[in-house]
Amino acid sequence: MVDSKANTVGQTKLSAAQKAATTHEAAMGIIDAEVSAREKKTARLRELRKLHETAEQPAAPKPRRARPKKA
Repeated sequence: MVDSKANTVGQTKLSAAQKAATTHEAAMGIIDAEVSAREKKTARLRELRKLHETAEQPAAPKPRRARPKKA
């Protein structure tokens, strides 16, 4: 069996501030990745919407026929 204490020899305990800083950095990295992915997706969807709107512009409405006037 591997002794778990053998793996921890020479390691020092992290202070609460160091643990908090490490956690904060990891969280900020995740948040930044999510923001950039969301912005990229939004830009892609805007481009698709522009293409869709230009492709399906409605034709000019047909002029109405003049109704014959009753005498």
